[in-house]
Amino acid sequence: MNLLQKYILEYKKNLKKGRIIVISGPSGCGKTTICKELIKRNKNFVFSVSYTTRQKRKGEVNGRDYFFVSEQEFLKMIKQKKLVEWAKVYNNYYGTPKKPLLEAINSGKNILLDIDVQGGKNIKKFFPESILIFILPPSFTVLKQRIISRAKDKLEEIKIRLKNLEKEIKNSKYYDYFVINDNLEETVKNIELIILANKFNKNFLLKINKNKVFKH
Repeated sequence: MNLLQKYILEYKKNLKKGRIIVISGPSGCGKTTICKELIKRNKNFVFSVSYTTRQKRKGEVNGRDYFFVSEQEFLKMIKQKKLVEWAKVYNNYYGTPKKPLLEAINSGKNILLDIDVQGGKNIKKFFPESILIFILPPSFTVLKQRIISRAKDKLEEIKIRLKNLEKEIKNSKYYDYFVINDNLEETVKNIELIILANKFNKNFLLKINKNKVFKH
């Protein structure tokens, strides 16, 4: 097989393969709403449901929003290496299961992860071809209003989230793209364009030039 044939073959395989898309950002920036809208508009998008040890909030459904487990169960999953990344955030554990990610991308699905920047950095280590997108609010004032108006968190938790904002912004340097969520429609369209453009990214050629294919 000559080099041109190899390029064309790898290119076609790359177009069929699903993508892992990490959506991160400070609390109140609209990550969850963005993910829901992307899935609503795109049939080949699915959501990665994380595991957590925090208490279920009003309106949340186990298996849809999160898998709610005990700390003992969570630590057992870590030991069994069933999580591709995990972290302790605001005194609770959060983790992403590995199996659904592999199943999604191998079947041509784009899988969305709504996780923090630490988790996004770890995903990039395991899946270098993943797309990391950091969502920014229009302003700090708008962000603060969104967090308070949600009425989901206790006052002390709100203070912690606002305090950790600067740390999250600094760690976002590992991300590939930044999108300001001022208008939901525009934000979703921009993310769709980012994902589409990445299907034609030149990085897939590295697999040929280095004579290897990424395996997980």
